[in-house]
Amino acid sequence: MFTARPKSSSSNVIVLVAIITALSLLGDSMLYIVLPVYWKEAGLDSIWQVGILLAVNRFIRLPFNPFIGWLYQKISLRTGLIIAVVLGSVTTLGYGIAKGFIAWIILRGLWGIAWSFFRIGGLSTVVYYSNDSTRGKAMGLYNGLYRTGSLFGMLLGGVLVPIVGLQYVSILFGCLSFIGLPLVFYSLRVKSNQQAEAVQRVNNNVSLHKILKHKIIIIISGFLIAMLIQGVLTSTVSAILEHSYGEKITLFGLVISVTFFSGLLQAVRWAWEPFLGSLFGHWSDGPSGRIPLYILSLIVSSFAFGMIANDIPLLIWVVIMLIVMIGATSITTLTDALASDIAKTSNIISFLTVYSIAQDIGAAIGPFISYMLIEVQNGFAYLYWGGSVIFGVLAIGWTKIHLEKKQIFSRSM
Repeated sequence: MFTARPKSSSSNVIVLVAIITALSLLGDSMLYIVLPVYWKEAGLDSIWQVGILLAVNRFIRLPFNPFIGWLYQKISLRTGLIIAVVLGSVTTLGYGIAKGFIAWIILRGLWGIAWSFFRIGGLSTVVYYSNDSTRGKAMGLYNGLYRTGSLFGMLLGGVLVPIVGLQYVSILFGCLSFIGLPLVFYSLRVKSNQQAEAVQRVNNNVSLHKILKHKIIIIISGFLIAMLIQGVLTSTVSAILEHSYGEKITLFGLVISVTFFSGLLQAVRWAWEPFLGSLFGHWSDGPSGRIPLYILSLIVSSFAFGMIANDIPLLIWVVIMLIVMIGATSITTLTDALASDIAKTSNIISFLTVYSIAQDIGAAIGPFISYMLIEVQNGFAYLYWGGSVIFGVLAIGWTKIHLEKKQIFSRSM
């Protein structure tokens, strides 16, 4: 339960919470680059243990999200983020100290719990510290800034670990994560229960039936978008590059590995997220609302997503991939913004908890479905053109919602 500061400082709070989250993401993101190579430094016995360690934090969130959502209704946002920073920092320091598979399973499980605190707390921060005319921009800025933690974690980890080792880099990142503690105390204030109840009061003029319908649609959209973007796309970029163009590719006369190139593509997206995400969110705050831009983004993604699996020249493939990633920035920003809009009509924490669970399930199922399908003949085509169909169905569904809203508005005139 927490309160917003005056409007002049609201955006600063959102920025600071995003930076706090980014600092704690350094260690987690580093592991995706270095652990598959330096797993022996962690005291692991086999490479298969790496796969489990990189996935267990997602699955641990599924049972813990409801509890953490409930806990956020009993404690302040500041307390929740303090817990998140402490857990995140301790786990990152642990990467440099602990040895062995069991110890690392515990650390990765703790990180999953920390991320649940960060995710629910971060979304709630945007809802409370923004209004209807700024929420889209605020959501894009928040998402973009915290994802720079992944960018710098991978880049710095990839450069520093081969030089000084996993142990020292983990300790460094863990110490940097602790910087989040004074930032939490600086940026947030606790509020009374009466204020919290006033913020979460439902607007009686809004049809509860329509609210429930829109909540279900947004939860389904969040699940499918997370499955396609965080799950399918992120986990198979290297695989589809290798399948279509081989282990080494030549681009502008340079010969590079597909793993490096796929990492570079992801880094480009994380680098532009604070700017493009904020821009898309700002556009959606305008008089036309979020849904028209959301529908356009879904339509563009529907056409482009399937083409990733086509046998086309590499340069054209890169352009299409960039279009898909720009679409992903827009879609993820607007989906979160739409979820934040509907959260304001009821119990904010409860809805955002359910929404986060749906996203986690989608992100976990995506890689599982992907690597089942790509084993069959023409599996990449089934996977990506199937994703195109899902984007198209979502576009049709949201178009119907938009037309219904326009009819209701015209009747009320």
